[in-house]
Amino acid sequence: MCSNAVREEEEMSSEGGGSQMGVTGALGLSVTSSVAIVICNKYLISNLGFLFATTLTSWHLLVTFCTLHVAQRLRFFEAKPIDAQTVISFGFLNGISIGLLNLCLGFNSVGFYQMTKLAIIPFTILLETIFLSKKFSQSIKASLMVLLLGVGIASVTDLQLNLLGSIIAVLTIAATCVCQILTNQIQKRLKVSSTQLLYQSSLYQSAVLLITGPFVDKLLTKNDVFAFDYNFKVVVFIVLSCTIAVSVNFSTFLVIGTTSPVTYQVLGHLKTCLILSFGYILLEDPFTFRNVAGILVAIFGMGLYSYFSVSESRKKNELGASIPVTTQMGEKDSAPLLGAKISPWQESTGLESFDDVPRTAKSAFSRQLNA
Repeated sequence: MCSNAVREEEEMSSEGGGSQMGVTGALGLSVTSSVAIVICNKYLISNLGFLFATTLTSWHLLVTFCTLHVAQRLRFFEAKPIDAQTVISFGFLNGISIGLLNLCLGFNSVGFYQMTKLAIIPFTILLETIFLSKKFSQSIKASLMVLLLGVGIASVTDLQLNLLGSIIAVLTIAATCVCQILTNQIQKRLKVSSTQLLYQSSLYQSAVLLITGPFVDKLLTKNDVFAFDYNFKVVVFIVLSCTIAVSVNFSTFLVIGTTSPVTYQVLGHLKTCLILSFGYILLEDPFTFRNVAGILVAIFGMGLYSYFSVSESRKKNELGASIPVTTQMGEKDSAPLLGAKISPWQESTGLESFDDVPRTAKSAFSRQLNA
């Protein structure tokens, strides 16, 4: 009996270590790929004059679907079926969310757009508290406030308001929060992995943006994507952007699946600070003491959030280890989402839930880099 107990503890410890490695890998992939696509897309926008962000994002998602389809055919992962109503609704909602983000940037100042992005975290916490009965400790809330304060100091410049832009901003916040929460909940409750959910939904997301993208881009840029001069250099960077986007989309779903929508937003603000720092150090973009101070405050807030998150997660794991297995099994989620039936496939991937909104490359087009 003693040897069995020791063996079980060792197995739990090794599984926990593997899970931590998986989370670290997902976070690293998300940061690296996001920064890379920002650099690529900045060159497309600033140097090559390709301003069609929404249309390019639709190509990102289409290439992501094609890549995952090939991977599935080669049996790199199992294409687990998901209820059609759930995946179509989820895909369309994500596509609309991406379009709204681009419209929000187009109809608002860069400063107000940054404030909109900052508002996503508290609104996500509010929704999860009300509808999912999720509890956030005072320490977590305080660390998030420090983080948001730092990002605000570093990135928010002007706050010009207009009625249409404000309405779009509110819709953007709501759609983004709902999409990220659904990404997490669908993976948990329907027992699908981030890869399976992205594969099932990316085609529908792409379809929404392929149809609406050219109109949105023309509204924002006054140019026609079909009339653009696609020379060899432009095509090369578009292909490179789409290739990197596969990693961005995959890592986004993976991060939300292995952590939470709030943690994904915290990671997004870390990317913002890294991108700003990259611009200051390597591209010699102009910066002030306020920018540097804001980044340092934001990094301090991220450190606090990470510390409290890990501490609370460790306490929950210790508490969960002391609960009988039968009790834990009885606490599994089973309620369907978006009116869907539970998938008959029952094998668990160990993931919760890219997000985002699949965060695709929409954040890569944050024109704050050009401000």
